[in-house]
Amino acid sequence: MVKAYGQEHVYKHPWERVTSASWRKFADPENKRTLSHILEVDTLNHKLDPESGKLYTTRAITVHAPGPWFVRKIIGQDICHCVESTVVDARSKSMQLTTRNLSLQKFLEVQEKIRYDPHPENPDEWTVCRQETSIRIKPLSALASMAEKVEQKCAEKFMQNSAKGREVMERMCKYLEAESRGIAM
Repeated sequence: MVKAYGQEHVYKHPWERVTSASWRKFADPENKRTLSHILEVDTLNHKLDPESGKLYTTRAITVHAPGPWFVRKIIGQDICHCVESTVVDARSKSMQLTTRNLSLQKFLEVQEKIRYDPHPENPDEWTVCRQETSIRIKPLSALASMAEKVEQKCAEKFMQNSAKGREVMERMCKYLEAESRGIAM
């Protein structure tokens, strides 16, 4: 079984500011308290394609293992290693991030896709963020007998963390807006 959900959020900030905030959200010390489930973020590589102008980036992200405490007890791990692949197309103003877990794959697979685009009704001032997440418990894992409940609990936790991420993004956008105006925060 797969638990999937989608969310959409409108940032009342231009695409350039929102995508800048996305890059900086993990580095700000104040955000580390809000995003306490994120333990470490490392850039593995980045490449700018000179012909297309697209930026390709891969980051390693270490997080607290998803789901409720009893899941971590069953799988015997408190952390999960993930990889985030990002494609930024500045010409078409599109940023796409895909994150998936590398560890714990014998128990569960999680994939999150986020896309930032200018909002169709106000493309110069607003940005739409579309997020899709899928969570799948492996059928032959130790979690299979309670897969539906575990997937639901994981989805609830991911939605809580998504709300925290939006809060951080809004704060970063306001910070970047103030910075661009020369105002100290």
